[in-house]
Amino acid sequence: MDSSHMTSLHEDITDDQPPQPASIFDSVPQRPPTKTSSEKYTPLDWSVYFDKQEDVVIPESNDVFHVYMAGTEGPVVFCLHGGGYSGLSFAVSTSIIKEKYRVVAMDLRGHGKSSTDNDLDLSVETMCNDVLAVIKELYGDSPPAIVLVGHSMGGSIAVHVAARRSLSTLAGLIVVDVVEGTAMASLMHMQKILSSRMQHFSSIEKAIEWSVRGGTLRNIDSARVSVPATIKYDDSKKCYVYQTELEKTEQYWKGWYEGLSEKFLSSPVPKLLLLAGTDRLDRSPLLDCISFW
Repeated sequence: MDSSHMTSLHEDITDDQPPQPASIFDSVPQRPPTKTSSEKYTPLDWSVYFDKQEDVVIPESNDVFHVYMAGTEGPVVFCLHGGGYSGLSFAVSTSIIKEKYRVVAMDLRGHGKSSTDNDLDLSVETMCNDVLAVIKELYGDSPPAIVLVGHSMGGSIAVHVAARRSLSTLAGLIVVDVVEGTAMASLMHMQKILSSRMQHFSSIEKAIEWSVRGGTLRNIDSARVSVPATIKYDDSKKCYVYQTELEKTEQYWKGWYEGLSEKFLSSPVPKLLLLAGTDRLDRSPLLDCISFW
């Protein structure tokens, strides 16, 4: 075999071989760039999870309730958030629920983008009336099958709405993380809990970061989409503060939870209680309705 053929063969073999790293460290994949704190806690828009948003105007009043909606068919999963939060608390779960059902997540009075004559009237009676009024404005006298889902304070309102038995198409009741015994025992500490929170934020990103680092919310994406609706900019203080002044509504707290277990158990529809633990379960019949998460 002549030398020219040997040269050609050598080139063919070389061309087929992957380039060899000059150093063993050259073959280590590069680490993705680290996000700054500001980038990690950048707000997410509501439209990432919901299909549309609406302002529901209640006739013969100045009350306007903001709702987020998703899904096109099936029963309506009507979501009521906890105290100090907003309808966007249900954003991440909505991305799954809307595959089979419709979702409506409401900003309760004094929360989110809703506006009323008295944003501090968080009595059970008033908030139940608000929920029923919004459902009537959305669906008229022939609402679809509705499953009420409520978290904490919203869970209490969901139970009280169901107990009225005035929603003829109510098909189910789901209460998340609220039991009468635990809630009533916690009320004496609530003002201290509220006052011990971070009260001022230099930016929306800082509020999101605090909610995650402080343990209020564990899911970063949930915090990114929901926290911005819970704060507002205060021109006099040159910073962001909480949208809802919960500390001024103490007179209504006991009414949210007193007698809640009995009302929940007597609800005539299928029901589910979702809890993170079994502490202070007041009545054994509740065990038949519980799922732990």
